[in-house]
Amino acid sequence: MTARPTGSDRADLIADAALALLAERGMRGLTHRAVDERAGLPQGSTSNHTRTRQSLLEAAVRRLAEREAGVLAPGGLPAGGGTDELVAALARALHRYLTHHPELLVCRYELALEATRRPGLRAFFDATGLQFRTPLVALMTAAGSPEPERHALSLVAWCEGLMFSCAAGSYHRSVPSEAELRTGFDELLRGMLGH
Repeated sequence: MTARPTGSDRADLIADAALALLAERGMRGLTHRAVDERAGLPQGSTSNHTRTRQSLLEAAVRRLAEREAGVLAPGGLPAGGGTDELVAALARALHRYLTHHPELLVCRYELALEATRRPGLRAFFDATGLQFRTPLVALMTAAGSPEPERHALSLVAWCEGLMFSCAAGSYHRSVPSEAELRTGFDELLRGMLGH
């Protein structure tokens, strides 16, 4: 006999099914009924949990952020270490994302584009994204950046461009190696920090 999922387990199951559908079928394939089918839940389960499309999209954004945090957590980021340690940790995290979780990138772009057309989702998407921005600004401050906000934006823009190119752009068949990413991060950070 299989145990019934608890409320939070069911919420994760629904959100994970929504992300799988976004990666596989895009925004048009994301419906309450399709989520029920993908999650193996009785019809109406997703509607009971997320009554509106907005709440379903918010559940997907929330779960995406949780999963991205697990993938992108550089793991052992130096508390006060030098640029070399920071470069290695960032390259390792980005390489892990690009090579093992490209479906999450597709979900991110589906949700980001949908947010451009839905002000409520835009606000939620942006607020959720702050959990990544704030620590990055702190990292840039710790690394000695004289303008940590601006440098964090430059770092994010560089990473986002690379991720898009490797997930959906012309480099989708040639993901950079971890060593290549280290070189890129090194050039970028040393240029910004003046080391």
